[in-house]
Amino acid sequence: MRCNHVGYRHFDTAKIYGSEPALGKALNEAIYMGEVDREEIFLTSKLWGSDHHDPVSALKHTLKDLDMEYLDMYLVHWPVKLKPWVNYPVPNEDDFENLDLGTTWAGMEKCLEMGLCRSIGVSNFSSNKIEWLLDFANTPPVVNQVEMHPMWRQRKLRRTCGEHKIHVSAYSPLGGPGNAWGSTAVVNHPIIQSIALKHNATPAQVALKWGLSKGSSVIVKSFNEERMEENMGSFDLHLDDEDILEIEKLDEIKIMRGEFHVNQTTSPYKTIEELWDDEI
Repeated sequence: MRCNHVGYRHFDTAKIYGSEPALGKALNEAIYMGEVDREEIFLTSKLWGSDHHDPVSALKHTLKDLDMEYLDMYLVHWPVKLKPWVNYPVPNEDDFENLDLGTTWAGMEKCLEMGLCRSIGVSNFSSNKIEWLLDFANTPPVVNQVEMHPMWRQRKLRRTCGEHKIHVSAYSPLGGPGNAWGSTAVVNHPIIQSIALKHNATPAQVALKWGLSKGSSVIVKSFNEERMEENMGSFDLHLDDEDILEIEKLDEIKIMRGEFHVNQTTSPYKTIEELWDDEI
């Protein structure tokens, strides 16, 4: 397992990615061969919108696919509830149901109580939705996994999560290049490239170090061993105050906007602004 040899220990998956069986097979092989212990791995997966009616059963199915006894982290993937048969990433207009976040979160807390996971959190939640959840949660989320990179800095959300001791985990910390919806705008930005040149680093390392400097974890996605090693090199990079100030001047652009969760009829979100509570 190449990422294991490089030193990666956090593995992020989700039902909707379709990667749980393959990841579980690879991890179990590495454990069986004595290359790594289960306790050294931090394994995250996510509750898809079609499973809000029964998070416990959904997590049990995920664990079966992974061939694991527990997850380290289970996240609500989006603040969106879909009909039970919607096992595809882009819902149709008639696939939405009304979200009862209290019922969903009670199911997540049940997963925790049953020992199916060791912590619970959310993904793609705005500041307002975090505050909404905290109004009734018996167990608050420990993580909010969101898009975050030098061109989408999440200043307000980081402040909100910080006030409630919720860790912000950054997906697409390079802007998602290589994804169908991703962009190379971050790693190709002249400021990012200039900072990289100054430090004899790569633009990817600069972007990742910026996220780490904000106290966030960064979730990288690569199948290339050289890139995996390059990403790990971000730990050794030091960005000075001038670098941080230059990054703060960059224009902001949200790349994963989630338009597929917005429509005028069945979705609870009639506009993109409603989905993100104007944090866009």
